[in-house]
Amino acid sequence: MPFPLFDTAAGRLSVTLLIAALGGGAFSLMDLPAAWLSGAMVFVAAATLSGVPTLMPVRLRDALFVMIGISMGGGVRPDVVERIGEWPVSMAMLVAVMISVTLAGYVVLHYGAKWSKETAYFGAIPGALSYVMALATERGADLPRIASSQSLRLFVLVAILPFAVVSSSGGADGNGTSDLVARPLDFLIGLPLCLAASWIAVKTRIPGGWMTGAFFMSAGLNATGALTLVLPDVVVLSCFVMMGAHIGCRFGAMTVRQFIGVLGASLGAFSAAFLTSILGAWIVARLVGIPFGQALLAYAPGGLEVMTLLAFMLDLDPAFVAAHQIARFTAMVLLLPFVTALVLGRK
Repeated sequence: MPFPLFDTAAGRLSVTLLIAALGGGAFSLMDLPAAWLSGAMVFVAAATLSGVPTLMPVRLRDALFVMIGISMGGGVRPDVVERIGEWPVSMAMLVAVMISVTLAGYVVLHYGAKWSKETAYFGAIPGALSYVMALATERGADLPRIASSQSLRLFVLVAILPFAVVSSSGGADGNGTSDLVARPLDFLIGLPLCLAASWIAVKTRIPGGWMTGAFFMSAGLNATGALTLVLPDVVVLSCFVMMGAHIGCRFGAMTVRQFIGVLGASLGAFSAAFLTSILGAWIVARLVGIPFGQALLAYAPGGLEVMTLLAFMLDLDPAFVAAHQIARFTAMVLLLPFVTALVLGRK
């Protein structure tokens, strides 16, 4: 029997956010790390796979990314400038980790799960789903398998990374800005600047533009002490819930049969890639002297927005994580066409 509530976009959005809030609340009551994000994601993903028509409109998603970027920038303090000298070593290591992560996933998908060479290659590439799908389409790869593998990887990362980071560092879940208070004038000046930075980032095709532009503008204002741009806790928590809902809605393009069909292969490829990321993060943490969890989030084969958000939620350095995730994404966009031609041959 159809439900009238699902007949409108507003109704579907309301149901999605209600499910997300219940999931976040449930995980928070269990005192789990990154509870409002991961709980919302798990509940919405389960509902979506069960046939509930969940929805996260594109415009709301973009507005959400701007607000998340602003909130994460509030976690960047003036001492971040002193730590930039640590980045060249970790950036160089990032290249080796990217190659190793992709190779590990490819071996599992192609030789273990017997996926075709093209499908295994694109399914193993860490992140940048829309760009990867565009390249895969030209090569005639199995798009549903690739999308499923990529979505499952992000889902599992958000579900387990908070536990891995907290257990390795003993850090508490938080946002690192509870002692800061923004004045109305800070918002009056800062919010338009962040929105303008996001718009410029999108127009210039910077990765994750809506979030990236707002994040670096907010980070710059906070790090220099020009403004104190910190969003109220209730707004930040709502952003966590909606981000979880956004990730959960990605499973709307997948049937339960498809989910089950790719589950084993995708988890195997994820495990190989994640273990490779852990090794790279451990080496960098020892070389540079940074927290292991921070290095792991910077190298994790997941989305730019989500990994940076997790760094912010777990009181790590979001600027470090964002810079490395942006470098990873940018390198992929610039080099993937050439690497693809080298690995798969020219069309």
